[in-house]
Amino acid sequence: MNTDSMAASPAETRTRVIACGALAREIVELIRVNAWRGMSVTCLPAIWHNTPAKIPEAVRAKIRAARSEGYDRILVAYGDCGTGGLLDRVLEEEGATRIGGPHCYAFYSGVENFAAHAEADPTGFYLTDYLARHFDRLIIQGLGIDRHPELLQDYFGNYTKIVYLAQSEDDALNERARAAADRLGLKFERRFTGYGELGDFLHAPFLSKAS
Repeated sequence: MNTDSMAASPAETRTRVIACGALAREIVELIRVNAWRGMSVTCLPAIWHNTPAKIPEAVRAKIRAARSEGYDRILVAYGDCGTGGLLDRVLEEEGATRIGGPHCYAFYSGVENFAAHAEADPTGFYLTDYLARHFDRLIIQGLGIDRHPELLQDYFGNYTKIVYLAQSEDDALNERARAAADRLGLKFERRFTGYGELGDFLHAPFLSKAS
């Protein structure tokens, strides 16, 4: 996916956001509602969270492509996302900046807030709007539970609840998240986070430009 915001004038700084596909809808909406001129987003497949070794070098390729296209600033909307520090190594080598935190659950909730909740109760399995929307494809089918129901206990036996971190007020997504909890035999909890620290991360370059 490669979705450009409103075109920048020649004098404007151009910003490319390289993101996980699970964040595409939210980033496009943030660009739209804030009218961040000169900012565009390109995404890697969200399913790569199941194969995180692919992420670092694919991000490197996106960074180099953005530079070849004349982008002045590169922002990376990924947590570590299971890369074991390899993504951060690539970003250091390429001179790009990523959002803080290990994963999207943390930066949607606020990194410190998420850590406190997770420490207090480590038995929650987290959903975002994206995961609620695509639960069957990514979780049930992606983990093979539809073909091998016995895997359900292996994957989720240590969880007690689904925690839905909601980016939007959407009754249909609430019902999908609740149905996901029922499917896994878990309790259901909803926390509204909005865009959390993602919005702050994307907005920061515009604040520094204004100052």
